Amino acid sequence: MTIEGPVIKGRWAPEWQPVVDAFAANFSGGEQGAGVALYHRGELVVNIWAGERGNRLAGISGQPWQENTIVNIFSAGKGLVALCVLQLVAQGKLTLDSPIANYWPEFAQGDKAKITVRDVLCHRSGLSAFHQHIADDQIFNWDAMTAAIASETPWWTPSEGQGYSPFMYGWILGELVRRVSGYESFNDYFQAQVASPLSVTCHFGVPDSALDLIADTGPLKRNAGAAPATSQGADSVALGKLMKADPRGVTNRAFCNPISLMTATNTKAWRQAQIPAANAHANAQAIAAIYSGLLNGKSLSAGFLTLCSEEQTFSDDQVLGLPLRFSNGFMLSQTDRADCRYGRGARGFGHPGAGGCLGFADPDYELGFGYVTSRMGQSLLIDDRAVKIINAAYAVLGE
Repeated sequence: MTIEGPVIKGRWAPEWQPVVDAFAANFSGGEQGAGVALYHRGELVVNIWAGERGNRLAGISGQPWQENTIVNIFSAGKGLVALCVLQLVAQGKLTLDSPIANYWPEFAQGDKAKITVRDVLCHRSGLSAFHQHIADDQIFNWDAMTAAIASETPWWTPSEGQGYSPFMYGWILGELVRRVSGYESFNDYFQAQVASPLSVTCHFGVPDSALDLIADTGPLKRNAGAAPATSQGADSVALGKLMKADPRGVTNRAFCNPISLMTATNTKAWRQAQIPAANAHANAQAIAAIYSGLLNGKSLSAGFLTLCSEEQTFSDDQVLGLPLRFSNGFMLSQTDRADCRYGRGARGFGHPGAGGCLGFADPDYELGFGYVTSRMGQSLLIDDRAVKIINAAYAVLGE
């Protein structure tokens, strides 16, 4: 059915009303503008949005959030980058255990000749941050960033330690996709092979025609009297302590070299650059459709789905300071942590984005999930707001 009320707009099957209610409840806790979409067994059963958005660059303030509103999903885009790589693996154009230098010869510099595609996908390459100084505006120049990566050295012996790569991950894999596929840019490949076949709106480098659709991001400010958050946020505090403890260490440099990685996200330069690990702009339906497409063979050949859900590494992460599980490019569930539980099935996989955005697939329950928000919370992984919606979805499914 289709219903437009004072808060929630969109479409949902009647039995999924608890998901709508959970989404609506988030707005009493500071949510400003957001969207949720769920596919179950390949069918779009929930596609809702609510609130308002601003876009300072477009001169927009307080405009209602719309179905076509897009927002920066930050690291939730990493799963989409991984999908592109796995598509090329399925096509026989890439091999997971081949050195990246086989496809990108310049990459072999600086003791990187043996780093494999799999090492980067599962964050065991040692390439988590730049040692060299990166100028603030350099992140908007693809050629400059890939040249800097080619000349870098790992922080530890590749494959011998796990360390999340917040930004380098995307440029490395994006350049690999560009070189192997023959497309002029990573985004060209993504549009042709992922977005267009599924008819979804998601950009790694927003075109001029879509700039006005963007919602600015900002911090989540909890309303007076709102229920307190859970212990989520403690991880962000711990990360801050790690950064302060060693200003020249890998964690600090991973996020702050250059500082524009943290401060430029509402600028036109950021929105139109290709920073694949952090600047995909999408709506919730796009994310859910892509993950649903993985489950039904539309996004990836069915025989390769196990690459998304098979554990490759599970360790105390040297960058985030948390125990994390990774497959080939996706985070995997830890059943004892609500902020790191991708669905309910044992094979669930996905990726969160800084502040709250999230996408995941649950093969056991045949669920594809997408959540986007413009208000950034404090969790490093799955935000409280998404947890509440996820719990409501699985209550519908009888879990």
